Parts: sequence; structure tokens; C-alpha cells
Amino acid sequence: MKDLNKEFGPSSWAIDNKMAIYVLTIIVTLMGIRAYNSLPKENFPEIIIPKIFIQTIYPGTSPANMENLVTKQIEKELRGIKGLKKITSNSYQDFSIITAEFNTGVLIEDAKQRVKDAVDKSRQDLPTDLPNEPDVQDINLSDLPIMYVNISGDYDLKSLKKYADDLEDQIESLKEISGVDIVGALDPEVQINVDLQKMDAAKISFTDIENAVKYENMTISGGTVKMDGVRRTLNVKKDFVSAQEIADIIVKSATGAVVYLKDIAQVEDSFKEQNSYARLYGKNVITLNVKNEVAKT
Repeated sequence: MKDLNKEFGPSSWAIDNKMAIYVLTIIVTLMGIRAYNSLPKENFPEIIIPKIFIQTIYPGTSPANMENLVTKQIEKELRGIKGLKKITSNSYQDFSIITAEFNTGVLIEDAKQRVKDAVDKSRQDLPTDLPNEPDVQDINLSDLPIMYVNISGDYDLKSLKKYADDLEDQIESLKEISGVDIVGALDPEVQINVDLQKMDAAKISFTDIENAVKYENMTISGGTVKMDGVRRTLNVKKDFVSAQEIADIIVKSATGAVVYLKDIAQVEDSFKEQNSYARLYGKNVITLNVKNEVAKT
């Protein structure tokens, strides 16, 4: 019986040509390194979820009726959309939500427009007494903060606001950041605390004061008027440089006399009334929501 010498061509060639294999290995490695370095990389890449949500409110409707009157009517039109992968829906008391999931190759803007067109077609089959049109929305994760920065310490909110403003400017100077939202800070305003007795003596009305402030600063409204005993407060957005500028406003009375606002009111820098409070370990806190800049392709 003869001994058969079995050889595998590529392996034999590689053994006989070691130097060529070394050169090929180096070339492939260098090409791989070059390809890796040329790949676009982001710490916080844009994530696109190919889902569109349709929300409909119909007060006084049971889940069963919501399903039959609203959800199924919209789903019927959605099924004909090109590129649609899956439809899921939930019907609740007074509320319906439908999720249309598309294939990954479909642009989210096109998908949203297709869903809007389908919802418009279904409008003729929906109840005529819907309080609002069905709401079509997508998910844009680039609008969500990538980082939350809390500023806290043994300081009042006015001091923390100053530190937050300084930090906001520094963070927004980074090219990777699109914007910073400050949450929990005091919003500045100028308070005009009017003395009713002085105002009546000068024959000046609240309308006179409001119009005078509007005239001096046309970019803002006259604010709101509050009444507490013998005093009323007119709150104005702080577009003036200082409270002193507002105090020096001339208010003309019904008799034609010239009266400065500071003669009938106390004008001071203040802050709007807080409608929410935040604490961290028992201390005041201000949060900075940091959003990243979406890469342009």
C-alpha cells in the first residue's frame, strides 16, 4: 500500500515563504490600524429610535369603546404605510396610544410624515367630538441631557445662581455641547411695591404706572398687579440694567404733574416666587442639564 503525501497548497506555500507572510501580516495590521483611526467616533453618538407614537384623548370613553372608536380606526390606515415593521397599541379610559415601529432604513422624518398622513385619512372615521386631533410624536434622544451637574453647598440660592451662570458659560463654550438648561434657580425680576396712599395723593393710577414701564421698555409687558392691604406689587421682567433705572421712570398723573416712580413706590431687585424647590442632603441645589451637540453627517 502506497503512502500518500497529502499537502494543502496555501499552507505549504506559507511555510515555504515565511518572509512574504510576515510582510502580508504587517500590511494587513497597518491597514487595520489606519481604518480604525479613520472611523468616526463619538462619546455620545446620536441614537435614532424608529418609532412614532400616536396619542389620542377622548374624555368619558371606556377602554373598549376607545379601542373600537379610535384605536382600530387609526390602525386600519397605518397598516398600508411603506416600511412599517410593527404596530402596537393600548387603549385606556379616555386615552389611546399607538406605537408604529419602522425598519431601521427608514428616515425618522419620512416615517413621521407617513404616519401623519395616515392619521389624517383616518380622521373621517374617528368620532366627531374629539376635543383635540390625535398627537403624532417621535423620540429625539438628542434633546435629552447627557449629564446632570448639581451645584450645592452652604449658600443661598442667589449665590448658587451666580455660580451656576458661570459654570453654564464655561460648559457651553465646549464645541461638543449644544446647550445647558438651569433647573431650580431663582429667576430675577424687579418688584415695584406701590404705596396706595402716595399714589392716590399724586392722582396716579395703576394703568399710568404700567404704561410708563411699557413705554420705557417696549420689549416686556407691564407685569401683573398684586394687592395686599394698602400696597400692590407690579412685577416686571428684568430687562432693565438696574432697579434704579425703573425707579427713575417719570409717571405722568391725571393733573399733568411729573412724578418719579420712586416717589410713590419702592423699586428693588428681587426674584420670582418659586413654584418648585430642590434639596440635596438638606442643602439648596441647582441642577445644570447638559446637552451634547449632534454630529453632522
